[in-house]
Amino acid sequence: MSVLVDRDTRLCVSGITGREGTFHAMNNKRYGTQVVSGVTPGKGGQDVEGVPVFDTFHAAVESTGANTAMVFVPPRFAADSILEAADAGIQTIIAITEGIPAHDELRVYNHLVQAYGPSPPRLIGPNCPGVLSPGKANVGIIPAAFFKEGNVGVVSRSGTLTYQIGNEIAQRGFGNSSIVGIGGDPVPGSSFIDIIALFQDDPETELIVMAGEIGGSAEEEAAAYIGEHVSKPVVAYIAGFTAPPGKTMGHAGAIVSGSQGTAAAKAEALEAQGVRVGRTPTQVAEIAVEILEG
Repeated sequence: MSVLVDRDTRLCVSGITGREGTFHAMNNKRYGTQVVSGVTPGKGGQDVEGVPVFDTFHAAVESTGANTAMVFVPPRFAADSILEAADAGIQTIIAITEGIPAHDELRVYNHLVQAYGPSPPRLIGPNCPGVLSPGKANVGIIPAAFFKEGNVGVVSRSGTLTYQIGNEIAQRGFGNSSIVGIGGDPVPGSSFIDIIALFQDDPETELIVMAGEIGGSAEEEAAAYIGEHVSKPVVAYIAGFTAPPGKTMGHAGAIVSGSQGTAAAKAEALEAQGVRVGRTPTQVAEIAVEILEG
């Protein structure tokens, strides 16, 4: 098995006619993902390398049976694109777009929770690299050639760390069940807890790797959840051990205020729940391999 995307994924790409949308949609298609449609208002009836383009998600879903969306539109249009995909019945929405205003992210999050009750469409991102289930499907910008099928689930706030840790594990002879980038914005659609719960329930995943960073409380919340609900081994990395207080480090959500949100505090919370925390990505891979081989 895998989580979120697999061989049954039927992908519709919002913004497929743009340069970046075309490039990555075709990369996903070449990997083997079923890219069945695209959406660009005003360009319905066209096609992109054989993939039909529709004016709306509703038309795309009705005509092609799309069940997953990838959002690759400019920031000012991204929130409405996400909400339109949800309204059209798409259950998994992966938003790659970077720079969406925080108030738009909050509007989307609140609408999904309030309008759809206990089972809202699942939003991954925004500002994320996407989801890869090696050998099955790739939705997003993850360099899939680095990875092979296996039993390690990876969830990360950072795209680059996702690639590095996953690649180092692969170089040591182990593969991944799924790799999920949740993004580093202040209002993510899915949290560490959301994805770790999926990995806990996935029979193919035997070990979970989470890569966090300074800022916010997501890692501490994940630590408490792991302590109560997760029986599989978890290995973690926190980026930003040397980050000075008050300085934003890359992602909009990666900022330390006083003693809150520091890498040290996050590592302490995780280690208190039995999670081994590597101080470098390489050390994380070494710990993961040690557990897998043990």
